[in-house]
Amino acid sequence: MATARPPGRGCGALPRWLLGAALLLGLRLCIELHRAGSGSPGRRDPPGPPRPHLLPPPDPPRGASRRQVTYVRSGRRALPRGGGTTTPEPSCCTPRGLPRRKGSRWHIELQPWAGPAQSLDEEASRFLSYISTTQIACDHMGTDSLAADSSPATNPWLVCLDDRFGLAHQIRSKRCRLYSLGLGGDDTRFEMSMARDGCEVHRFDPSVKSAHALENQRLWHHRLAIDWRDPHPAVAAQKSNSNTRKLGSILNEFGHHKIDILKADLESAEWKVLENLILEDVIEQIGQLVFEIHLHWPGFEVSGIESSVVRFWYSLLKELEHKDFRLFHTYKDLSKPQLFLKKAIFNASSCYTLSWVNTRWR
Repeated sequence: MATARPPGRGCGALPRWLLGAALLLGLRLCIELHRAGSGSPGRRDPPGPPRPHLLPPPDPPRGASRRQVTYVRSGRRALPRGGGTTTPEPSCCTPRGLPRRKGSRWHIELQPWAGPAQSLDEEASRFLSYISTTQIACDHMGTDSLAADSSPATNPWLVCLDDRFGLAHQIRSKRCRLYSLGLGGDDTRFEMSMARDGCEVHRFDPSVKSAHALENQRLWHHRLAIDWRDPHPAVAAQKSNSNTRKLGSILNEFGHHKIDILKADLESAEWKVLENLILEDVIEQIGQLVFEIHLHWPGFEVSGIESSVVRFWYSLLKELEHKDFRLFHTYKDLSKPQLFLKKAIFNASSCYTLSWVNTRWR
């Protein structure tokens, strides 16, 4: 008669020494993993290369302010396929850093409505009165030495040469700089006269044949159009010869800190360009403005009902006043159609030339 085996004594049961050895081996493995610094259990990085440690960006230097990134095309020119060299074009400017400007605003501050009715009549009356009334007296105005009659009443392009604003001194010392913004076919007598008087003149016109052409010792022509925005970097990468740029980007690219005179005839793009100069504080780097404004339609990318359009125009000019610019000359062009927002109303011309001086400019 067979005797029953006690439980745990069968052939499938593990000996006690084997269980003890397994426990010791597990304990030793845990100690080794701890020494190797494998980190806390249960948290594993995903497969792939180790992630770098990201350090916080350094604080900006004292006195500097954060600003938006401006995409500026490099001045280097690509070599032709197959190697070789290209004939370098004249170099007008040495790129160098500019002082950081204040952070950009997104919108200008609209002025209150001219009247309770918020009507076109109210807005147009206020605006036309504003552009027809000078805000500061200028005793010495010039310059267009090629004109037969250089009196302010018949000459649209005038600058203020009073000694208190410093432009006359800059011209005499040959340190004057003029930027002229146009869109092709413009009369260049003003620019030529200023170059002869001693100004370094840069004329920007997308119809110019060469990227940079030196007409004489002081007059440059650049195949560039001034816009109120830079091209998208993806588009600019595809079009290496993109010729549209914001004025602030050109100042950075050319390494120019100041412009003594900014002349602009942009055929209805002046409103958005002026807005960009104000919002990005480029306006503070300019001594005098001579702008031709067009009133026969709202202008590029200016929309809304008629009264809102005129309110926007007026608000832009008031922004100039807040920046200490004062209107010293106004010229109504009677040779152009007498239209105001496509209507023959208010005895207004479709074109005026306005000149401002920055009263803080020295």
